[in-house]
Amino acid sequence: MTDYFSVLSGWLIPIKRAMDEWEIDFHTALAGCGIKTSDFKDKESRLSADRVAQLIEYCNRVKNRHDFAITVAENFHPGTFHVLGYAMMASDSLYDAFKRIVRYKKVVSNTCSIKIEESPEVCKLVLTPFLYESTNRPVLSHNSIITFIATLVKFARETSSHNFKPLEVNLNWSNTEEKFQFLNDFFNCPVNFDQNEISFSCNTVIFKAPLLGGNPMVTQAHEKMLNEFLSRLDKNDVVQTVKNNIYDMLPLGTPTQTDIAKQIGMSLRNLQRKLNEQDACYRDLLEETRKKLALEYITQVHLSLSEVGYLVGFANIGNFNRAFKRWTNYAPGEYRKDKHLA
Repeated sequence: MTDYFSVLSGWLIPIKRAMDEWEIDFHTALAGCGIKTSDFKDKESRLSADRVAQLIEYCNRVKNRHDFAITVAENFHPGTFHVLGYAMMASDSLYDAFKRIVRYKKVVSNTCSIKIEESPEVCKLVLTPFLYESTNRPVLSHNSIITFIATLVKFARETSSHNFKPLEVNLNWSNTEEKFQFLNDFFNCPVNFDQNEISFSCNTVIFKAPLLGGNPMVTQAHEKMLNEFLSRLDKNDVVQTVKNNIYDMLPLGTPTQTDIAKQIGMSLRNLQRKLNEQDACYRDLLEETRKKLALEYITQVHLSLSEVGYLVGFANIGNFNRAFKRWTNYAPGEYRKDKHLA
C-alpha cells in the first residue's frame, strides 16, 4: 500500500461552503494547509488526505470549536463525489446508493475500505481506515471519519422520504475530553465510543425502501462515466478495463476474451496473465457484468424482455431466461411481477 493517500478535490465544495458559513477565508486556509487554489477548480484532481484533515482542524482551531466536520456534512453537494454523487441521487434505494459507494470507493478516496453488512432487521456500513506502512498510523483522522459518516447520513436525509436517522453510530476511539458531544445532536441516535469498529447502522426496511428520485437510466449513464473515471485513475487496473469493454460490446453480442483483448490492444495470453495476477477470470467478469446490467434493465418497464436480453448479449430469449433464473431464481417476467414492476 502506498504511503500517498488521497481524496477527491470535490470535498472542497462543501468545505468552502462551511467556511463561508463560519466566516473563514477560504484562500488563506488553503494556503495555510498547503493546498493549491487550482485544485478547487479541477474537479478530478486529488488532494492529500493529511492536508484535508489539517484543513478541517485549521477551521476548528480558528473558531475554537470542534464541530466543523458536521458543518461540512450539512453542506453536502452531489459534486462532492464527482459523478458518483449524481448516480447515488438517482439510485433506487439507500442500499443501492451505498452499494455504489462500496463499488466506486476509489473515486472518493483510497484511504479506507468500506463494506455493508446486512440482516433482515439491520443494515450496517463499516468503514476501516488504512494504515501508513511507515508509521502504522491510521490514514484518516477522527474529524475526517466524522465528516465522511455525517455526509452519508446527510445524503440519506436529503434523498429518503423517511425522517432518516441511524440506529447507532460506533467509533473506535475514546471521548475522554467529551469534545464530540455534538455528534449526538446531529445523528440523533446513540453514538458509542471505544468500539472495535467504525460503523453506522439503520433499519433494513428503510434502507431498502424506494427513493423518490430513483432513475435506472440515469444511474446507468453515470456508471459508464464512473467506470471510465476509474480506468483513468488506475490505468493498470485490467479488470476495470475489461468490464468497461464488456459493457460497451454487449449490445453487439457476447464478446469473447479474444474480442476484448483485441479491443484493448493486448494479446490474449497477456490479457489472461494480467487477469490472473488480479485473481480474476474473464468468464466471471462477463457473468457479473451481464447480471448487473440485466437487473438494471429489467426495472425499465418500457423495455421488452427480449430487448433486455439483447442488451446484455443474448440473441436467444430462451438463453436469457435461463441465465436470469440462474442469477435470481426468477424468470424475467416473474421477477417484474414480484417486484411490482409489470
